[in-house]
Amino acid sequence: MPIYKVFIDGEEMDSDEVFHTEEEAEAYGLECLGNMRVGAEIFHMSNPGDYDFDENYYDNLDFEIIEVDD
Repeated sequence: MPIYKVFIDGEEMDSDEVFHTEEEAEAYGLECLGNMRVGAEIFHMSNPGDYDFDENYYDNLDFEIIEVDD
């Protein structure tokens, strides 16, 4: 049975997190993208001088689902 992992910008999101279906992995990837964007916005609102927020970066960020061996 295949297992799947999620990579964003070429980096594995969580080495312990594996999924048994592509649908589970996709839901996790979408959740991660949303969390990354919200976190970046919060950092920017708390201290805009130190934390730039580029909406285009987060709008164009995507994830990959990779099938890995057990």
